[in-house]
Amino acid sequence: MSESIERISEMETIMEECGDAIASLSAQLNRMDALRDKMIRLFKYYGSKEWYEDRDLTLPDGMKAGVLSEDLVYDEIADVRDSAFHMMELAVDILKNRI
Repeated sequence: MSESIERISEMETIMEECGDAIASLSAQLNRMDALRDKMIRLFKYYGSKEWYEDRDLTLPDGMKAGVLSEDLVYDEIADVRDSAFHMMELAVDILKNRI
């Protein structure tokens, strides 16, 4: 009986961890979904005619302009793609093998 009690307790903990993780993931997915149009605008801006024109401007002192660097936007695009592939792989694994 004590083995069953331990198993039930362990499964309860796992269920709570999963519930917390999915609630957090759901909130982040909603946040990304809300940013989708802005993200697409940023990705289209990167490398565009306007982006190259903006890079030639003399900007006010202290103005943030990381978006004009090649690496920061490229890295952001790569991170979004990597996360999307990770979510897709996880989803396929869950749907195919676990449930």
